[in-house]
Amino acid sequence: MALKQWTTQWLKPRLISWLKNMGALRSLRGRLVLGLAFTWILVVALVLALAWHLGKNMVQETSLAHLRYETSMLADEITHQVNSRTRALEHVAEVTVDHVSKESLQWRLEHNDALLEWFERLVITDAQGNIDASWPFIDNSRGMSIGDREYFRMIKGAGYSYVSEPFMGRASKVPMVMIGVPRRDASGEFAGMVGGAMSLRSGGLFSRLARKQVGDGSYINIFTAAGTILYHPEREKILSNVKTLSGNPKLELAMSGWQGDAVGKLFNGKAGLQSYAQVWPANWVVGRFMTLEQAQLPLAGFIKRLWWVWGIMALWMLPLLWWVLGSMLQPLRHLEIQIGDVGHGRRERLDLTSDVVEFQEIAETFNRVEAERKVLLGSLKEREAFFNAILDSTPQGMFVANFDGEITYMNPPLIALLGSSETLATSQWLEYIHPGDRAGTVDMWRHSLITHNDFQRQLRFIRPDHETLWLEVHARVVMLSKGGHSLGLVGMMKDITQRREEEALARWEAEHDPLTGLLNRRGFERRLGEAFAEYQKTSTPSALLLFDLDHFKPINDEGGHALGDEMLRRIAQVVAWEVRRSDHVARQGGDEFGVLLPSCTLGQAERIAESLRVAVSEISVTHEGQEYGVTLSIGVTTFDDADQTVDAALSRADAASYEAKARGRNALVVSVPNEGGMRALFG
Repeated sequence: MALKQWTTQWLKPRLISWLKNMGALRSLRGRLVLGLAFTWILVVALVLALAWHLGKNMVQETSLAHLRYETSMLADEITHQVNSRTRALEHVAEVTVDHVSKESLQWRLEHNDALLEWFERLVITDAQGNIDASWPFIDNSRGMSIGDREYFRMIKGAGYSYVSEPFMGRASKVPMVMIGVPRRDASGEFAGMVGGAMSLRSGGLFSRLARKQVGDGSYINIFTAAGTILYHPEREKILSNVKTLSGNPKLELAMSGWQGDAVGKLFNGKAGLQSYAQVWPANWVVGRFMTLEQAQLPLAGFIKRLWWVWGIMALWMLPLLWWVLGSMLQPLRHLEIQIGDVGHGRRERLDLTSDVVEFQEIAETFNRVEAERKVLLGSLKEREAFFNAILDSTPQGMFVANFDGEITYMNPPLIALLGSSETLATSQWLEYIHPGDRAGTVDMWRHSLITHNDFQRQLRFIRPDHETLWLEVHARVVMLSKGGHSLGLVGMMKDITQRREEEALARWEAEHDPLTGLLNRRGFERRLGEAFAEYQKTSTPSALLLFDLDHFKPINDEGGHALGDEMLRRIAQVVAWEVRRSDHVARQGGDEFGVLLPSCTLGQAERIAESLRVAVSEISVTHEGQEYGVTLSIGVTTFDDADQTVDAALSRADAASYEAKARGRNALVVSVPNEGGMRALFG
């Protein structure tokens, strides 16, 4: 009662007053209170999250143990129920051994009417399945045959008791199962069956299950090993197939005889706990299910209550923190007034009287900085004029930037180089950087601004007239000699477009054949090494084709090297056209060619190689009325796990190429690594 009165009369008015003064959140006092409150909430949230994580695992393990125990108990109870009914039917079968007439059998059934507590109907058949007696008696049932029923054939063939698959009763229209036991005559031969039709909705078999249904998140299912549902909280699903309700792999295992528990998807699609036990005499499965949401419900309620308790405690602490921090930060107000006086020239320095060491250090630092600032201001204009004169007179493109990243000055050579205005904002200037270089340039520029390190980068710049330049940019922090203070960054830009183009051409020429424009041996081997490294890392398949030209020598001998060069150029064009854009074609020297097919299976490689063989065979050159043509002897292989280096694949492809030539040329030979042999495809 006292707590409620204190909250109403003291805490509530102060909270309302504090919330109305929202400007307090912009003060150091308000932000410290807010920061402490946020820290409190964060710590509480972390503690509760940790409690939730640990508690969730404990709840899950405890719930699984409970489901496992409950499922086992239910399976034992149903097993006992089935066994009791089976033994009762076996007793009837034993006492009817000497009863051969239908009237005596009917009399025996009528004197066992106590079994109707368990069964909807009792029947006795002869060895062929004809009904000799039934109870309750139905006039037209005597003489009917159930010899074609699955359960009768099982009992007759196996010779022991059997529980049938569920079926819909013809007269009652309720789901039922038949428990049957064999009858034997005095000589031990099969004489028929004693069966009891048992309702799945009455008869006491599943009477306890209804009390076990906790709600939508917790339920029990019983189904046969074939997947037919015997019991379900929703009656319309009885006799349906459990496989149509869920794709749960544990459910499949349970129908195969597995017993145990697991976490997985339930019939309703939600994640949950599941436990299975077998009813062996009937070949049934008891499944106990509970959603994770249902299992974790008590823990969630506990965590929610803790959150509210700690939240209320935090609200009680805010006014106290506000008052304590206000007292501690009072000297800051005096510091603010004196700094304002220094700015307006009403005083020269700060004279703060406070026993807080940090506030005294702030005052001393301010006084020292103010003295240095006055000295610097005296020479700043002279330095600025001198610096601008130097930048304007240099022929190199130069710029100046402050530590906010804004370019404050560009000299005339740089403006002419970039084709831009000196008033162009930095944000607009960055838009002219090539999109492929922009992100990296911006990140490195920000890093240099933060760390005061040099900025050095080569980038592509698109002028307003759409001409693309390669620029080399180098910027350095400018430090004052006195006090080690920095003013900003001074940088230069150099046009290196011609140099980059020459370097790119040199790189291309180093890896390409000048006659055909294809890769040379050096370029091909580099790409082979990259593909082999990718194969070792990710098992990405790659195929390799090696071939040389059949009948190429007569072209050179009779038509001269010019004719041979023309033939090589045509072959290069055709091969490059036939392969994929991602493939690499190389002329390794003379009339030797290679093709690397990344991400390509052996079957695909065979089809590509055959298309090359056919396409090249159609090429011809003419000299002095004589037409010349060539064919290919192609060796095909792929990388293999046993390959230590790329040379192993090269050796296989080379050997396959020689084999193709030995088999009469114009042929395709495939070397299969894991089969250790070759197979040939001739043209």
